[in-house]
Amino acid sequence: MKLPVIRKENVKPLLETGFLNVFDLQYEEGKHYYNATRRKLDDLASIKEDAEYKNMVPDAVSCVVILEAKGEEPRLLLAYEYRYPTGRLLLGVPAGLIDPGDKESADPVLSAAAREIHEETGIVIGEKDTLKVISPLLYSTPGMTDESNALALAVIHLEDLSVLNQEGAEGQELFAGFELLTLDQAEKTLREGRDKYGNFYSMYTWAALMYFVNRMW
Repeated sequence: MKLPVIRKENVKPLLETGFLNVFDLQYEEGKHYYNATRRKLDDLASIKEDAEYKNMVPDAVSCVVILEAKGEEPRLLLAYEYRYPTGRLLLGVPAGLIDPGDKESADPVLSAAAREIHEETGIVIGEKDTLKVISPLLYSTPGMTDESNALALAVIHLEDLSVLNQEGAEGQELFAGFELLTLDQAEKTLREGRDKYGNFYSMYTWAALMYFVNRMW
């Protein structure tokens, strides 16, 4: 099968803002595909050579956070955050963009994960805790964007839950409390495809639920 080749000189910017860009990917004469992305022209996945593509840094990281407290069964930490495109509070995982400073660290994904967990939960990852990469890069929906998230795991040991807070919210972030799900509660949420209020949740929340209920940590 001959695959289309997208060359930088055939990529036309249609919209460029500080947060979102839209490009016309002309893969053959007169044939166009449109890409909505956070990335700038020089960093588009579609124009990377194989070696660069296989080592590229994702746009963001989503975190599977499991709490283990003495005398308690493990809990999956989720939180309610207002998501503007849906106009609702959705059940989700700690997550955020990988900053330029993260890219200077030994592991950009884990650097961003530790920071986002602290900002969104108040938890500082300790020496006895686990922080590792589950998946280095997952696409959200490659039919319309090259946006990607890594998936990270944090297994955190707490004496109690008093440390949990959402005071680190920044910019447009609006949080409305935590959900600490047992295995049974997580499986119920997974099977129903909705949270306790009957609302849907994101694919990354689904991934966290799946990872947790399958005891993959």
